[in-house]
Amino acid sequence: MKIKPLDNRVAVKYVKEEEKTQGGIVLPDTAKKDEKPQQGEIVSVGSNIAPEGGEAEVAVGDIVVFDKYAGTKVEFDGEEYIILSMDDVLAVVEK
Repeated sequence: MKIKPLDNRVAVKYVKEEEKTQGGIVLPDTAKKDEKPQQGEIVSVGSNIAPEGGEAEVAVGDIVVFDKYAGTKVEFDGEEYIILSMDDVLAVVEK
């Protein structure tokens, strides 16, 4: 099974980042704040994410930054996702 967002929404999987202190000590999950990251990887897109007559600005596999209080959090097959409207996607992280 996989998750398929509708209309102009995208499904994003949180990107887990290692947090380090300035001295290089890796912090375990228990020492981190309860806040979720504000970026993740797009795993699925709705059928209407492109503006009319234009190209979609995001694609599956893109790392995006999104609004802190946006979207709906869901758990699916043991993984945590957030379903976002394209209006809540603020930027694409380019490598």
